[in-house]
Formats: sequence, structure tokens, C-alpha cells
Amino acid sequence: MEIVANVLVGLVAVLHMYILVLEMFLWQRKPGRGLHGFDPETARVTAPLAANQGLYNGFLAAGLVWGLLAADPTGFRVQMFFLSCVVVAGVFGAATANRRILFAQALPGALALAAVIAAR
Repeated sequence: MEIVANVLVGLVAVLHMYILVLEMFLWQRKPGRGLHGFDPETARVTAPLAANQGLYNGFLAAGLVWGLLAADPTGFRVQMFFLSCVVVAGVFGAATANRRILFAQALPGALALAAVIAAR
């Protein structure tokens, strides 16, 4: 079960690195604009906000990688903290921005969190 948990945590970290790239570097290009259906002007105006969000997603990814690399009990605790942050951010994003975030962010985070707990 520990291998499954580590793979899920790693996938959530990769997801958040992808979100970092999308929001920080591709926001005004087709992949970023297509995510929310923004026209070029809306993407330009919202780019600083998206870059800030992307940076936070990068911090989540870094924390998850730290949790994978650190020895227990630190690794377990770090994974629990950052996966909890992912779930809370996903639920909040779904409630305030777009319901898809619940499935794209909160659900993977919750599955990884459950796997980490079960592997303990």
C-alpha cells in the first residue's frame, strides 16, 4: 500500500507542477486561455492573478515532493499537511471559482491522502 500511496502523492505533485506551468507561463497562450475560455484581453488582465495562483501550486508540489523524500515520521506528517492543503484548496476553488476543481484537484488529493493514511 505504501507504493500506491507514494505513486498517488507523486501524481498529485506532478499535477500541481503542471498547474504552475499553466498558470505562470501559459496563461496568455492557447492552453491557459482554453482552460477558462478567456479571450486574449481577459487572459492578459488576469495573468498576474494566475501567476500568483501558479506559484502557490508550485509550493504545494514542492511540499509533496519533500514529503516523499523525507524519512518518517517527518515525511508522513509533511504529506498529510500538504495533501490536506490540496483538498482544502480544491474544495474552496470548487465553491468559489469552478466546480470542476473539485474533481481535478480535491479528489486526487483526497485519494492520495486516504492512501497515505491507509499505508501507515
